[in-house]
Amino acid sequence: MLRNREVQIFLLVTVSIGIIITIIASIFSTAAAIFSAFTSILLITAAIIFTRWRYREIEKLASYLRKISSGDYTLDIRDNFEGELSILKSDIYKVTKMLSEQRALLQQDKLMLTDAISDISHQLKTPLTSMMVMADLLSDSNLPDEKRTEFTNNIRIQLERIEWLVSSLLKLSKIDAGTAQFKKERVEVKSLIQKALKPILIPIDIKEQKLSITGDASVSFLGDVNWTTEALINILKNCVEHTQDGGEIMISFSENALFTEIIITDSGKGIPREDLPYIFKRFFKGKNASDESIGIGLAMAHSIITSQNGTIEVKSDENVGTEFHIKFYKQVI
Repeated sequence: MLRNREVQIFLLVTVSIGIIITIIASIFSTAAAIFSAFTSILLITAAIIFTRWRYREIEKLASYLRKISSGDYTLDIRDNFEGELSILKSDIYKVTKMLSEQRALLQQDKLMLTDAISDISHQLKTPLTSMMVMADLLSDSNLPDEKRTEFTNNIRIQLERIEWLVSSLLKLSKIDAGTAQFKKERVEVKSLIQKALKPILIPIDIKEQKLSITGDASVSFLGDVNWTTEALINILKNCVEHTQDGGEIMISFSENALFTEIIITDSGKGIPREDLPYIFKRFFKGKNASDESIGIGLAMAHSIITSQNGTIEVKSDENVGTEFHIKFYKQVI
């Protein structure tokens, strides 16, 4: 404590004042001088004890901060008293909790990044291996023309799959980073659905599936038409893929004072109950997923919808069908 310059100055000033008061008191009488000296000593002693106590508390805070810097966030230095020191303890504790939460989030992000890199590597490994094998076969000059055409088409399909995966991951990363620009404009749901259906009308026709759309043409919501179209395409692709030939896909939409709702229902094979909590997780492939499935379409749809003040829920019964409920809640322009 005595090594602190402010304590040295404090003692020098208080001792000097005590000596001056004692000298002045001695002019009047010896008793007054003794009383003044005794009183000065008591006051200086009390001040030293109090200062020592405050420095011990500061040392405790310093020790606490050192433990925090070493990664120990379990300590609690708060007390139930008032005063600047207690307020400082409370503020330090709040900062400690904030650092602890941030550390946990960073650790979680690190694990998620590791898992994502592992999943992406796995998704890319299969088509790349396949293309390498077919490229070696294509180098054979004796390869029949029909096989050469088949391998060339397969390589093109695998390249399209890789291109879609990379494109989807870039879109997801933009959403996660908060750099995706979602417009807030009036979106007519009927036109939105028609736009989302265009890329999948041919698969629907090939599988001879029935398509029905019901809803008032005036139904709308505030959002981004292009991003939302992307979300609906991924949901509709999932429905077409998991609905048998001759099955049915139904789309209905409505609006009330709280939200605009889009319901997409299929009569497909459904989703197993144990898979339902995970279908919006990236790279998750359920029991009924096809071999070509990457497990990123529904994850992207979920991210797009929730980023626009929306929610998406799914209900499903095996061998009965699946129902997606999408809600966009009202917003102020």
